[in-house]
Amino acid sequence: MLFGNTVALGPIFPVDLERLFRWMDNADDARLNEPYRPLNWQHQEAFWLNADQDASRVFFAIRVQDAPHIVGFIQIHKIHLIHRSALIGIRIGEVEDRGKGLAADAMAIAIEYCWRDLNLSRLELTVFAHNEPARRLYHRLGFVEEGISRNALFMGGNWIDVVNMALMRPDRVAPEG
Repeated sequence: MLFGNTVALGPIFPVDLERLFRWMDNADDARLNEPYRPLNWQHQEAFWLNADQDASRVFFAIRVQDAPHIVGFIQIHKIHLIHRSALIGIRIGEVEDRGKGLAADAMAIAIEYCWRDLNLSRLELTVFAHNEPARRLYHRLGFVEEGISRNALFMGGNWIDVVNMALMRPDRVAPEG
């Protein structure tokens, strides 16, 4: 387990699957990340519990320290060992757990893990342009907006702009010029 100020990152357990499935199958919350599609329990179970069989992804359960239940997750995926890069994403599952600093603490731990344990140099993520709380968090963590994909997704009858962001490992940033 990896510990921050308020949360711990660790493995996803079978007991976590019911919450994960409920979060991922919630149409309103799914729209924070992607268009909603009904899920298949067996596919979700295999997806979450078999990450160790795929070196290109690492999943962490987020738990408040000293609490047994999962409050969210972090996905580090499309890990590219030659380019030393990956995509990263986070989700705090319950609305009442959001806005409490759990995501900031968990992301800081995950970023340090990416630098120290995966030896990565670049992390990328995407966020919907209208998701201001997430954009503010990513800016505070040092992510820089690299571009906007305009009208990239059609969800809920509306076109959504997607902001592309990246964070470079500070000790590996090449000088400009």
